[in-house]
This record gives sequence, structure tokens and C-alpha cells, in this order.
Amino acid sequence: MISNRHYNNIKNGHRIFFALILCLFGFSLVLAMQAPKRKHKKRPQGDRVYLLHADELRYDMYGNNPDAQIVKGKVSFMHQGGHLTCDSAYFYQGSNSVKAFGHVHYRQGDTLSLTCERADYDGMMQMMHARKNVVLRHRRQTLLTDSLDFDRLYNMANFFDGGTLIDGKDKLVSDWGEYHTETREAKFVFNVKLRSGKDVITTDTLYYDVPTSTAHLVGPSRIISGASVVNTHDGYYDTKTDKAKLFGRSTLVDKDKSITGDSLYYVKNGESTGYGNVVYVDKKNKNTLTCNYLRYNEKTGKGFATKNPVVVDYSQKDTLWMHSDTMRIYTFNINTDSVYRKVHAYPHVRAFRNDIQAVCDSLVFNSQDSCMTMYKDPITWNLNRQLLGEEIKVYMADSTIRFAHVLRQALSIEQMPDKEHFNQITSSEMKSYFDKGEMKMSEAIGNVQTVYYMTNDKDSSLVGLNYLETDTMRMYLGAARKLDKIWTNKFTSTMYPMTQIPPAKYKLPNFAWFEDIRPKDKNDIFVWRGKAKGSELKEIKRHQAPLQTLQKNASVEVPEKEKDLVEEPKVVSSKVSAKQKTSKARAKKKPGVR
Repeated sequence: MISNRHYNNIKNGHRIFFALILCLFGFSLVLAMQAPKRKHKKRPQGDRVYLLHADELRYDMYGNNPDAQIVKGKVSFMHQGGHLTCDSAYFYQGSNSVKAFGHVHYRQGDTLSLTCERADYDGMMQMMHARKNVVLRHRRQTLLTDSLDFDRLYNMANFFDGGTLIDGKDKLVSDWGEYHTETREAKFVFNVKLRSGKDVITTDTLYYDVPTSTAHLVGPSRIISGASVVNTHDGYYDTKTDKAKLFGRSTLVDKDKSITGDSLYYVKNGESTGYGNVVYVDKKNKNTLTCNYLRYNEKTGKGFATKNPVVVDYSQKDTLWMHSDTMRIYTFNINTDSVYRKVHAYPHVRAFRNDIQAVCDSLVFNSQDSCMTMYKDPITWNLNRQLLGEEIKVYMADSTIRFAHVLRQALSIEQMPDKEHFNQITSSEMKSYFDKGEMKMSEAIGNVQTVYYMTNDKDSSLVGLNYLETDTMRMYLGAARKLDKIWTNKFTSTMYPMTQIPPAKYKLPNFAWFEDIRPKDKNDIFVWRGKAKGSELKEIKRHQAPLQTLQKNASVEVPEKEKDLVEEPKVVSSKVSAKQKTSKARAKKKPGVR
């Protein structure tokens, strides 16, 4: 038993302790009132997943998930700025993870939203595994899939069971892919298909840059744009501007036309450019163009080819090769029924075909009248014949010659079988008419001079030389281009036996045989050989039209009676001369003169 004295001591001690506590509390309260108030700090989020709300929470200690908090009804979680809501969930507080079910909705900031049927979220790894009807929205992009893993640490969404990315008019589909929410770059692999408007791209691997709407194609790829088909192994395609940069030997096919190059820059309905071993093929017209640089604009129909361009035409029995330093194409009345084109080749034009060869400085082909014009010392060869002049026009019909016209200083030479004698015709101009590609009649007009060797019908030996001068001459040819008859009007002619030919009559004054310039084969068109100095055609200045002027110093004389009507040069002076007064007075007297 406790004595009364001891009990009183304990009682007094409790009172003293209680009084001391009251004093300390009062002292603390005074200090708190006197101390400045501190700003309220937000609770640090930390690495924990927080359960913000649930209508129902329970534990199942003896069930399948003894470590889980089972929450239902308007469930809401928060983790490092991310907000997760669902209909129900298993919340594993120990492992900092959540299994969410029903109308799962995850939001991160103002730009990212993810919905699905169920999801597993690991707060330690910051990884979400979303399954079934997954929809990821980030800014203007929408990603649809059934299986998606979203890594918050690296801001990357990865799908592996087929997915679709929608970006405005662009729609991307593939078996597997990934999307980076920070850089907004996407990668798609296996059975990739990109649909942009009416354009469709199929490839094996595709990298897509969302801010620029640019797709990088890797592996065997195809771009279908209307009637155009592009095949490439390495290309970049801008879906906004429909521009494509293609590398790795790419090909663009548009109906019967195709272009292949080491690098192609393609703009839909615009300008396309090819670099390195460019090959342009026109199957309809049966011709090709090869070069190392090609530019063509589909809207204007203008093209430019340089760096060793070569045109190959195989529309005839024999193939024609033509080379120049530069080639241009111009299209007129494009997209109309009256469309036509002009092709310019310059300088150093050389062409070869087994039956015909040509050399000139520049050439123009006009599809409107199917005329090919050669300028500046043009020369053509056919078998043992050579034709030259200041300008040569060749008119085509279905890729065959129907008419040829040589203007000014025309010279036609035929080499005889002995290689030493030549039949020659020179005139101001020449015209040749063809039927099915074979010449039937030739006409020489103006200052005609001819040297023609007569032959023996039996052994084709030379009998004599006939020198003729006339104004107009026509020659008609039969089968195998044999001369049937010659027509001419007034002429002067002299016949020389072979043993009595004067040395000056063997060749005409302007005779020139350019066998060394003639292309030998298709490879010889690349080696330019021009005429030797002094062998060029003489420049003949054309007569200019007379100038008509009323100036005082003009060469045209003004009649004496009209001199007063000629306007005098203006003189800056305050005084008027007597002559000017007289002229003005006369002008006033004559009606109609101002």
C-alpha cells in the first residue's frame, strides 16, 4: 500500500509537470505569433503513386491478390504529373504499381492523352502497358493500336501488334512501330503503308518526322501518285509539299515515260531533277535520253539536260545516237489539243546511225511541223554521199524523212567507188523529196554547178566528166537510188573524156570532203571534231532592208518641197531664229500639218 505521504508527493509532481507543459505551450504560442509567417510549400510528389479517389476500397487478404488494394468507382491516381483514371484497379502500394481496368484514361500535361480497356502501370520503371483499343493522342497526332507500351522515362510509345498513326491527311499503318512524344518522330517496320491524300507509299521501314511531315523510306519502297509510280531504296517524301528526294538508284515511271538516276528530286506536278547516270525512257515514241544532270517541269513542260547528254532513238530499223553539250525542251500550249514541243541541242552536235550521220553546232526540232533544223556548218552523210550548207531543214513523217531543204551555199558530193573521183552539185539551195524514207527526187535551185562522171554500163568504168551550169535542175531517182533522168532548163555543158579533163574541172571551187569529221560509230559521237581553220563556209552578209527616216542626217534624200516638214532638232534657247519663224509660218498656212 502507498502511504499518504508518498501519494501526496506523486500528486504534487503531476501538478508541477502539467504546469510546466502549460508554460511551454504558452511560450511557444507567443513565439509563433511573433515569428514571420512562412509560405506554404506544396508536398513533393516523390516517386510514389498516389491514390487520389475511389468510391470503394477493400483488401482481399486470402484471395489472389493479397498485396493489392482493390479500388472501384471513379478511381483516380497521380504520379509525377501523370493522371490515371479508370473504373477499377488493383493498387500495389508496395511495388508502386497499378493494374487498371475499364475506361482507362491517362493524361500527361495538356498535349498527351491515352485511352484503352486495360493497362498496367509500373511507377518504379515509369512504364505503362496499355492493351485493347488503345488510342494515344499527342497534339494533332492519333495513334491507334491494340498493344502499346508507353515509356515515360524516354517519352516513347512502342506498338507491336499492328498500329495506325493519323496526322492530318496522312495515315500510317504498319505491324510494328514506335513514336517519340518529345521529338515527335516515329518509326514503322514491316508492311508499312503511308496514305497521304491520293498518294500511297509502301515500304519495309519508314521514319516519319511529324513537325515537318517528312517520311524517310528505307529498303524496297514504292510511291504511287496518280499515274506516277516511284521505286526507291532510300528516299525522303514531304507529304505537305509532295516533294521527294530519292537516292540509291531510284526510278520514276509516269505512264509510258520513266526516269532513273542515282539521285532524283521529285515534285508532284512540278519540277523534277535527276543527278548521276540519269536515264529517261519514252516507250511510246521509242527514244531514251541519258545524262548526268536532268531537270524537267511538268507544269511548264520545260526540260534541261547537260553533262554528257545522249539521245537514242530506236523507232526505226536502225538506232540513232545523238550527243551535244546541252539539250533543252520547251512545251507550248501544254495540256491542250494543240500542244507541241521544241527540242534544242547545242553546241557540238554529233549524230550516228548506220545509214546516216550528222554534225553541226546546234539543232532544233519542232514537233508542230516535225521539222529538225541544223545550224552553223551542218554536214550530213548518207552512205557515200555528203551534204552541207549554211542551214539544213529535215521534215519528218512518223519518224521517217519526207523532205529535206538545204539553204544557202548548198553542196552535195557523192564519192565514186574508186574513192578518188566525186560527183558534185552546188547551188543556192537544194530540196530533196522522200517516199518511205527513200529519196525520189532532188532539186537544185540558183547558180547550179555540177560535176558528173559518166560510167560504162557494163563494167561501171569512168568514161568522162560532164560539167554543167544552169539555174534549176531536177534529178529523179528510181530503185536503189539509181538516177533515172535529169531535167533542167537553159544550161551550158561541157563533156570531157577522162584523158582530157582539165585539172581545174575535177572539183568545184567550193569542194570540201570532210571524211575525218564524220562520226564512225555510236561511241565516236562523244569526240568533237570541227572543221579545220579556213574550211568553214564563207559568211555571206544578207541585204538589209532600207531604213526610212526623217532625220536631217539620214541617207534617204528628202524632196526639196518637203524639207520644211522635217522636224528640226530641239534647241534649248529663249530666242527663236528667223528660219524657225519662217518654218512655223509656212506650217500654219498648210492645212493638216501640225
